[in-house]
Amino acid sequence: MGLKYRTYLDGTAIYGCTKCRTHLTTGDAIVSRQFQGQHGQAYLFNYVVNILQGEAEDRSMTTGLHTVRDISCVKCSTVLGWTYVKAYNDDNKYKEGKFILEKKLLTDVK
Repeated sequence: MGLKYRTYLDGTAIYGCTKCRTHLTTGDAIVSRQFQGQHGQAYLFNYVVNILQGEAEDRSMTTGLHTVRDISCVKCSTVLGWTYVKAYNDDNKYKEGKFILEKKLLTDVK
């Protein structure tokens, strides 16, 4: 299988996986805190590291139909949220290429 190298982030606010504390993203990458996930409040981020992406699938969400991929921690495989591949509504196009992480599954690493 080979070695998995993880990226370590630097900054004043680093968010990590609540289970294994693997670095995921920084506070500077937050686009919005106004999202909902399966476990409650979720954040939209510009970038996330140390993740694996699942298969793309269409999902009907509160804001309409989207093509998304589940994302999980590269170290412990905890499903953390999803990434937007395609938004079918023009009002939601800004989400494409961005990531949702659920607040309950994040911890402050630094």
